[in-house]
Amino acid sequence: MSKFDLAIRNQLQRTGFAPAARRNLKISLCLALIGADALALFVGLLVGLHIAQSGSISDGVWTFFLGGMIVYFAVAFQNQAYNPKVLTSATASVRQVVVSLAATMLIFLLVVFSLKVTGRVPRLALSTGILSTTVLAITQRVLICHLVRRTWGTSLRAELVIVDGGAVPEHYRGCDVLDAGAAALRSDIDDPYMLNRLAMVLSHYDRVVISCAPDRKTEWAQVLKGANIQGEIIVPELGELGPLAIQQLSGVATLVVSRGPLNLANRAKKRALDIAITVPVLILLAPLMIAVALAIRFDSPGPIFFRQERMGRGNRIFHIYKFRSMRVESADAAGNRSARRDDDRITRVGRFIRKTSIDELPQLLNVLLGEMSLVGPRPHALGSLAGDELFWRVDRQYWHRHALKPGITGLAQVRGFRGATEHRRDILNRLEADLEYMQGWSLLRDVSILARTLAVVVHRNAY
Repeated sequence: MSKFDLAIRNQLQRTGFAPAARRNLKISLCLALIGADALALFVGLLVGLHIAQSGSISDGVWTFFLGGMIVYFAVAFQNQAYNPKVLTSATASVRQVVVSLAATMLIFLLVVFSLKVTGRVPRLALSTGILSTTVLAITQRVLICHLVRRTWGTSLRAELVIVDGGAVPEHYRGCDVLDAGAAALRSDIDDPYMLNRLAMVLSHYDRVVISCAPDRKTEWAQVLKGANIQGEIIVPELGELGPLAIQQLSGVATLVVSRGPLNLANRAKKRALDIAITVPVLILLAPLMIAVALAIRFDSPGPIFFRQERMGRGNRIFHIYKFRSMRVESADAAGNRSARRDDDRITRVGRFIRKTSIDELPQLLNVLLGEMSLVGPRPHALGSLAGDELFWRVDRQYWHRHALKPGITGLAQVRGFRGATEHRRDILNRLEADLEYMQGWSLLRDVSILARTLAVVVHRNAY
């Protein structure tokens, strides 16, 4: 165990659940809520059929029920009915389930009328089933919220307070507390490895509150904006001003400076899209990837894959995979030198696979491992330069792009911002596109970017 790990273990004071256990608890409770809703729908249907005295249940009724179940859960997920917040707020939970049920019934009735099968739907069974389901769903959600609040309190979030030279309240309300100095942590945005260490600490938490000296607040804010976590800074002097973007920690005002750009439901949808596309594509392209691997092996000595440290979501460092396109002795592990036209480091096979973007295919393995997404800001090498200046020194907003998983393709790439970064404007164009993508994310936009990527696989700046 490293000195850093020992420092973290010695300094972290746990006053509640372990962060990982609290996160797992939230997931388990959300799954239980899904199961309870499914049970309410099923029991509601049976009650409706029993009251209607329909006798045996026909296949048509089960077909309608299964269709309604699928529509309900699709609407409920879109409506944030399984957001962890509904576990502790009965009002929000009931509102979300009622809206989801109402939308489901509207869609159901539209389909029934469109197909002209109203005569096949037992109306008494339908009306009593709707009433029964609504009552059961509301009742079980109120009971679950009451049980959760009574057992685990009003918050299921794993929270951390990092003390870096600032004052903190005497009572932390179950938060973990970490002394940054004793744990050798710094808000150094010029040190990617320090950011990686901080990311390892934050990876188990939902919220982090920083108590630091005034001259370090700006730098902490820059670090948190790319950390994919709700990050806050204690700013007591703002308490009397009453701004909207503040929260409280034991009565002390904290300034909200960051939130993860995607909530749990949207992250699940994005991950589902990644898996649904990546697995069949890997199977389909397996013969091509094997052929490329053999060509690389016969073309020049060295490994088939090129591995390089890149900055991922939450400023965590991971190793990206590519087909090796350069000679081993001249490879640039830090990425200080961008590839250029007629680059003497590139092999014969490498020139072809870079021109056709085939060298990027192994990144599908990164997607499968959850380190990358199909669409997102492109991950850069730690030593990448725009002209003679490191990327993150050109614009401090550079770190904000790491709040999302990096992607194989992205908005910047389909707009043609590829190739060498010889000038500051080259990285600024990509940064502006990445921030625009993060602010306006939608699943449909991801699909659109994937479709547009096919048109720029072979690009004049791909070399």
